[in-house]
Amino acid sequence: MASNQSSKYLISNSIYKPFFTDLGLEEENLGVFDGKWFANGEVIDSISPSTNEPIARVRQGSQDDYNRIVESSAKAFQYWSTIPAPKRGDIVRQIGDELRKNLQSLGKLISMEMGKILPEGVGEVQEFIDICDYAVGLSRMFEGKVLPSERPGHILMEQWNPLGIIGVITAFNFPCAVFGWNQAIALTCGNVTLWKGAPTTPLTSIATTKIVERVLSRNGLPGGLSSLICGGSDIGISICKDKRIPLVSFTGSTQVGKQVALTVQERFGKTILELGGNNAIIVMDDADLNLAIPAVFFAAVGTAGQRCTTARRLIVQEGIYDEVLTRLVRAYEQIESRIGEPFEENVLYGPLHTKQSVQLYEKALEQVKKNGGKILYGDQVYKQRQGNYVQPTIVTQLKHDSPIVHQETFAPILYVLKCKTFEDAVQWNNEVNQGLSSSIFTTNPEYLFKWTGPNGSDCGIVNVNIPTSGAEIGGAFGGEKHTGGGRESGSDAWKQYMRRSTCTINYSKELPLAQGIKFI
Repeated sequence: MASNQSSKYLISNSIYKPFFTDLGLEEENLGVFDGKWFANGEVIDSISPSTNEPIARVRQGSQDDYNRIVESSAKAFQYWSTIPAPKRGDIVRQIGDELRKNLQSLGKLISMEMGKILPEGVGEVQEFIDICDYAVGLSRMFEGKVLPSERPGHILMEQWNPLGIIGVITAFNFPCAVFGWNQAIALTCGNVTLWKGAPTTPLTSIATTKIVERVLSRNGLPGGLSSLICGGSDIGISICKDKRIPLVSFTGSTQVGKQVALTVQERFGKTILELGGNNAIIVMDDADLNLAIPAVFFAAVGTAGQRCTTARRLIVQEGIYDEVLTRLVRAYEQIESRIGEPFEENVLYGPLHTKQSVQLYEKALEQVKKNGGKILYGDQVYKQRQGNYVQPTIVTQLKHDSPIVHQETFAPILYVLKCKTFEDAVQWNNEVNQGLSSSIFTTNPEYLFKWTGPNGSDCGIVNVNIPTSGAEIGGAFGGEKHTGGGRESGSDAWKQYMRRSTCTINYSKELPLAQGIKFI
């Protein structure tokens, strides 16, 4: 059997047909739920960000479809949780291998549907592959503890067990990798996943699930191990309210994430929240600018400013402020000749994801001007192009605590701030509500250790001499404060997908009580 999915797509633009065939997607392709793909919900269009034209039509899942796949997922968990962890890890290994076979094709689909350039689309699939490799090793080394008992003839130990169905709600900007972080670890831990991808990237969700489905089919595994339901906010609300789903992993805005947290907590469920980021890069006077400038350029402009780890604030010490601006503008000028269809070669910069994103970009720059900010570079919507193309923008002469600077705008706008001291820079980094990623460029060991210490950056990701974006899978990914506090990917993030039991075993013929209590 293969995956439980509730999605249907109808190719509406013939130029994409050969490309979809590479991914095993045919017209009117129905996925599998108890042996077949199905869908009974609303039909929507997947829109190309680079042309604003439909790529394909997708039939989403209904509430009845949702209930059906939850029931199937629950049955699959009863089976999957009994499989030894190394055997589960081998299935995840096969998923990684299947992704390798489809690396370029799936990466191109992500680029086409989301709008990020091809190297980033391919890199996103590679991230899923990498976390599969990580999870395979993890399947043979889940840690537990045997603790000293105060009672003779007793053993005190910890046992880790899977939770059940993991609800995964992902965002448009990483429509494949973030699901991969969750699925690879969740499956290895003995859970099953129910995935609701972003409504604007349904084809990526379908294609990714098709790849996983092939692995499950070859191994005769129930499709409920990897369920997919394409849908809108109503499906997301159902996942959050559903007591059958003990953990909800949500990636998206802080505003929506707060509602997710409240809804899930109301039923005493668990959440992993990956929410907003208003990330800063600090460049000290002693920094190596040959490292700093390319890093700022990538962090601020990469993915057209649509990463949660995008650099939105650049804090520069006053001694090198003018030089940094000069060199940064020179770097930004390279963009003009390399804007284009994101999945074409040599393109460095693609469109924003939707028309609404363009509107947010324009509104933010209106606020900049009202507050006395100076547009040093950018401030242009490329209206001669069909898609959602905007010029990456550098803003100066705003105060570090200006409301627009503290607001996360999911667009390529970089606010450059001048500071006097290291202490000022750290304070400005920490004063925003979000606490995801942060970086400092310095050659001073004192700054380095202060930055990563208790009075330094308050973010979940604290970098030195590298950008704010581009995290490796080996470390736990996530942030503090309004970023949600969740952790995904590596390190001990796997513990969130399991429940811990403290077990005491009495192998003696006596019954001593803890703390020496006598109860006779």
